[in-house]
Amino acid sequence: MQEGGEGVRILAQTLGLCYKNQMKEEKILVIDDEENILKSLKMVLGYEDYQVFTFSTGLDGLEFFKKEKPEVVLLDVKMPGIKGLDLLRQFKDLSQFAEVIMISGHSGISEAITASKLGGFDFLEKPISRDKLLLTVNNALEKVKLLKENYNLKSHSLKKYQLVGDSRLIRDLRESIKKVAKSDSYVLIHGDSGTGKELIARQIHLLSKYRRNRFVQVNCAAIPEELIESELFGHEKGSFTGASEKKIGKFEIANKGTLFLDEIGDLSLRAQAKVLRALEEGEVQRVGSSEIKNVDVRVIAATNKDLKKEIKNGTFREDLYFRLNVIPLYSPALKEHLEDIPVLVDHFIDYFSRENNFKQKEFSPEVIEVFKGYEWKGNVRELRNLVERLMIMTAAPVIRKKDLPDYLSRETEHQRNIFQTIEKWKDFKQQSEKQFLMEKLKKYDYNIARTGREIGIPRSNLYKKIEQYGIIVKA
Repeated sequence: MQEGGEGVRILAQTLGLCYKNQMKEEKILVIDDEENILKSLKMVLGYEDYQVFTFSTGLDGLEFFKKEKPEVVLLDVKMPGIKGLDLLRQFKDLSQFAEVIMISGHSGISEAITASKLGGFDFLEKPISRDKLLLTVNNALEKVKLLKENYNLKSHSLKKYQLVGDSRLIRDLRESIKKVAKSDSYVLIHGDSGTGKELIARQIHLLSKYRRNRFVQVNCAAIPEELIESELFGHEKGSFTGASEKKIGKFEIANKGTLFLDEIGDLSLRAQAKVLRALEEGEVQRVGSSEIKNVDVRVIAATNKDLKKEIKNGTFREDLYFRLNVIPLYSPALKEHLEDIPVLVDHFIDYFSRENNFKQKEFSPEVIEVFKGYEWKGNVRELRNLVERLMIMTAAPVIRKKDLPDYLSRETEHQRNIFQTIEKWKDFKQQSEKQFLMEKLKKYDYNIARTGREIGIPRSNLYKKIEQYGIIVKA
């Protein structure tokens, strides 16, 4: 019911309300079978500039709710037809943001308890105090605002850290992540550098029950061995030279959240022992302290090393490996899903355009073909960095082959020439084998024993291959 302007102004002054004309964006739905209640609530809330919509039946209110999705509902407990508590259930199912305030003509402790269990925001008794009403509605709107902000932040995080790709490999990985996220089990992600192991860990966190708390990352390879224990478990002031103040460790900081131990294979044996204790007992002890603290942390670890080899070499604890490797996940190299390059490029273009206010640019089909033929040793990280660089450094709206760095074109051209000039499978196999051995020898500083061990062939056979292909081994 719409009241006349002058009559509304006089009534507002009588009630001590400030008459205003500009309405707020928030919608408030009131459902009550008493006409006087509807009028009074509409009047009080209307003069606080809220958009107020009133209905005397639950069915009419439900239809309005489905169409308009109001932020707050004031709902009578006892009405003819659909009961208030039944409507509350439906409202909570229809919207994750709307807050429902129940109202009742008499004290109803049992109804209030039930409403609270069903997700009701608060419970008001008639006659409703104006101040209590406004305070409750304002608090409900603040909660709605926070819920929407958290949802937007989560959506942004999910988009920022989403696993992009349409290949079967990536689709299967996404499904595995969804399953893993539902559990509390420890996860060990293995894969080459630049493949997105951190991204996988963040996806698990964002889809898990721990998402409301922190995601804490530790790069075990980047922290000196003498400081890693302090970084993970903290220390007391004066516990060692340079400990000028107390430090809280990452395990404590990540309590009730997720701790991502990146490059776990680089952790010292001493630190590994303490990590194992934290995982088994849920306890941590700061350096220089006798106090033991309990922590509840979901641990996700990642490595680009072969931990089974590290165990044989005595550099990684077998018991820690089995503790972490409850759920193993593999982060594939880009060369294993080259068909995802077009969608990855589109994703990076969109991301950098929004984050840096760049103009949208296009990568020509010939550039995409060059990308597909290139050996991405840096994996998706290398592709991401190159897309960003080209968007910044290329003035034209379309990025073409001439805009690519020389090394990219040279390598793909070299690979193409190999296929064009070699006719026999035997010759191709030999040339590929020679190139492979040269690259691995260089990688391992021409250490024959280590190279043979890493690539899985006996040292004597490797010597024969070096001699066969005339490979020059640097001293």
